[in-house]
Amino acid sequence: MRSLTYDIEFRARAKRTRAWGLGLLSLAALLWVWFGVLLLMPYDAGYQTDCEARLFTDRSTANEGAGENRCTAERDWPELLGVLGLSAPVSVVGAVLFTSGSLSNRMAEHLAEVTRLTEAADRT
Repeated sequence: MRSLTYDIEFRARAKRTRAWGLGLLSLAALLWVWFGVLLLMPYDAGYQTDCEARLFTDRSTANEGAGENRCTAERDWPELLGVLGLSAPVSVVGAVLFTSGSLSNRMAEHLAEVTRLTEAADRT
């Protein structure tokens, strides 16, 4: 028979794993918000004119025409795709940790309930 201390430690570990997963999913959500801001919001590049949002501009990328417009060099696609690419593994690891922590906690609760019911049935 398992000890109560082991069960409490197992549940605490499962809740800690779930919390780490939730934290990583929150970080991934922040990266998605940052990606959206970089893509959709106009910005001030420190020049005389404000720069249009990267998604809505008709100008070329920084690699094709940095000499004609300095706004294109300020916010180019590699930076945006880097933020998006960083969010993918963070999301996957967060989802795995959150799912495994939740499942472990749920299974521990189920086992405790089955054990309690079995002990109650044995007493009668």
